[in-house]
Amino acid sequence: MAMIPNQLPRLASDPTGRSLGLDLPPGTLTGPADDPYLWSGAGPAGPATWSALRPAARTAGLLPVLLGGTWDLDGWELEPERMSDPADHDAEEVLAEYWEYYAASEIPEEARDPGMTAAVEDLFGKQPGYGEIIAPFTAGWPGLAPALPLRTDPDRAAASVAEALTKPGSWLAGARPALVPARRSADIPAVIGWGGPMNHENDVARLGTVLRSWEDRFGVRVVALTFDQLVVSVAAPPRTPEEAEAVAAEHFAFSPDNITQGNCDTPTLREYARKAVLEAPVWTFWWD
Repeated sequence: MAMIPNQLPRLASDPTGRSLGLDLPPGTLTGPADDPYLWSGAGPAGPATWSALRPAARTAGLLPVLLGGTWDLDGWELEPERMSDPADHDAEEVLAEYWEYYAASEIPEEARDPGMTAAVEDLFGKQPGYGEIIAPFTAGWPGLAPALPLRTDPDRAAASVAEALTKPGSWLAGARPALVPARRSADIPAVIGWGGPMNHENDVARLGTVLRSWEDRFGVRVVALTFDQLVVSVAAPPRTPEEAEAVAAEHFAFSPDNITQGNCDTPTLREYARKAVLEAPVWTFWWD
């Protein structure tokens, strides 16, 4: 994919990044020696780390991201060479393809098998029917949600979310700081060849084009990645149930596991829209 001039190789001889106007903690470069695609800190990020890394975007074209979870990066199976460019795809076409597949074809096993239905209900109680899962929509792609007005500066929103995620007691309190040579936040997963959605999509650049569209329509920024989770800040969250449901339809296409993989809190798209999208300053996605 098209990338900006990569300044990461300079950190091999200048680990603190002083020549780039930075003051980095100890860290590691990942990728070929002449063209690494990731710098990651050796220790956990603190609440102030994100703001400390932000100048790297201006001085070196390096964007911050938090890397969470217990996985060693070797276990993440990063493969940037396999990814295309988000610019090569169209967000609506990608989401429409996903929606039509998952809304029309990925009917839960318990909806087809009466024995499975009984077993699931014994464990979790009565489950929603498939039509109820995607209501108020049907198998036809409902289209992109309208853009919403920004409530705050997107980069400031990202810093606030990063600060909250790295506070003691947060689920990402041990996340490591990282820098990626990317033109925009939405490109970070593709630049590093992140494989979190591999069971859903082999080319994460296709999801990247959706992230680019969310950047434009909702002021989204990629804030954190784990082995199989993506966290984004949202500077223009939906304010009404109708707006939230329209966005939730895109989330269902983007990451159906958010709704269909046993989340008892949000078992339907409507519930998901109300609890996870409406007025939400952060969106989290995971793939089984």
